[in-house]
Amino acid sequence: QVQLVETGGGSVQAGASLTLSCKTSGVPFSTSCLGWFRQSQGQEREGVATIDSWNTYYSRAVEGRFTISRDRDKRTLNLQMVNLKPDDTAMYYCVARPNKYCYTDDYDVVDKWNHWGQGTLVKVSS
Repeated sequence: QVQLVETGGGSVQAGASLTLSCKTSGVPFSTSCLGWFRQSQGQEREGVATIDSWNTYYSRAVEGRFTISRDRDKRTLNLQMVNLKPDDTAMYYCVARPNKYCYTDDYDVVDKWNHWGQGTLVKVSS
C-alpha cells in the first residue's frame, strides 16, 4: 500500500526559503516517477516538479527557485524552495505514479498520478 505524507509547510515572508518533505512507503523509487503539485485557493491543481532516476523537470513558474530531490535511503521526496513569492501560496501535494520515466508532456495532468499525499500548506506574505 502506497502512502505519501508531506511535512514542512508554514507561513513565511516573501524572499524566504522552505523545504518540503514527503515520507513515502510502498513506492519503488527505481520504477516510479515522483513529483509535487500545488493548488491555490480557487485554482486548479498545477504540476510543479517531477523526478525520476534520470531527470528532473520544473514548471516555468518555479524553475530556478525550486529544487526537487529524493533520498533513497530515507525514502523521502524533497522540494527545496527559495526566494518564495506570494504567488507560491498553495497547498502542496506529493504525488507518485508507477512509471520508470516522468513524461514532461503530461506531468501536470492530475489523472495521470495514481497516488497523492494529504498536502502541506505554504503561505507566503508580502
